[in-house]
Amino acid sequence: MSTTLTSKGQVTIPKRIRDALNLAPGSAVDFEVNRAGEVVVRKAGARASRKADRFEAARGKADIKWRTEELMALLRSND
Repeated sequence: MSTTLTSKGQVTIPKRIRDALNLAPGSAVDFEVNRAGEVVVRKAGARASRKADRFEAARGKADIKWRTEELMALLRSND
């Protein structure tokens, strides 16, 4: 299976590979060159050794819209 490199250095990932990696438009991918000189494509985050962002699960989940003054007053209270 081959593809052509554009003048901008872009390639199209063949559908069979996209399907195997469960890639959709906007998916992030990682490229790596192994010891044999082969290029390996992985869905980003697929490596077990990659350190997870500890805040990712909570990002965007807050349902309270705090004003800075209110939050600072709450954090500084001596209750």
